[in-house]
Amino acid sequence: MPETRDEFYEEVIIAGFGGQGIMLAGKLLAQTAMKAGKEVTYMPSYGAEVRHGTANCMVVIAETKIASPLVSRPDSLIVMNKASLNKFAPQVKTGGLLIMNSSLIDTQPESDRKIDILAVPADDIAIELGDRKAANMVALGAYLQKRRLFNPDVAAESLPDILAERYHHTLSLNAEALRRGAEFAKNRKQ
Repeated sequence: MPETRDEFYEEVIIAGFGGQGIMLAGKLLAQTAMKAGKEVTYMPSYGAEVRHGTANCMVVIAETKIASPLVSRPDSLIVMNKASLNKFAPQVKTGGLLIMNSSLIDTQPESDRKIDILAVPADDIAIELGDRKAANMVALGAYLQKRRLFNPDVAAESLPDILAERYHHTLSLNAEALRRGAEFAKNRKQ
């Protein structure tokens, strides 16, 4: 497929370790895009250990049919830990976006391309909100703000569709985490 397209086409990789809500963030992005009438693919990939093992997912959002769910050169990358940064950052397209969790990543990525980097203290913001597990939503909110795909409140409306009912008590926390991540990105000029 060509690097430049006339219609909207966004390939995203979200990566971290098991237990950081990587799949949940990817599902929320995909569900939000579907509700907005976009074509979407979502492909999860788990490490052998699941919790604290590697985890990543690929999300493709487009105006037209998507030929493949595989993402090898993402337009955007959201990484929640250093191992994921080292693995995926070199793959980001020139001019692409990297959202990295600076609470757990204290280095800059190795890349020979010019990319837009936003370091978000996702864990720190989530802890301020009362639950470190919301760091995934903080990072996703920052991504949504930078890419201007969907308003964080629109994404929050999709949370009940992807969260098991037993977790619905976290809806307001996750919605606030999305907003805080977006707010952080809006206030940072990088």
